[in-house]
Amino acid sequence: MSTITSAIKAFIADENGVTAIEYGLIAALIGVAMATVADEVGDGIKRVFEQIRDSLNTAVPVAAAP
Repeated sequence: MSTITSAIKAFIADENGVTAIEYGLIAALIGVAMATVADEVGDGIKRVFEQIRDSLNTAVPVAAAP
């Protein structure tokens, strides 16, 4: 009976699984943060290229097709 109780105590005291879960949560939060930042950066880059496109269309009008 003492081996069962000592095994249960050892299982409760073991923190390896908790550490792995914590690292998993940290990695998930970092992934969410990266996705959010990438979305914002992508929108900013898109706006810059749209502004360049509009400026070029204003400066050099496209000739009408015959």
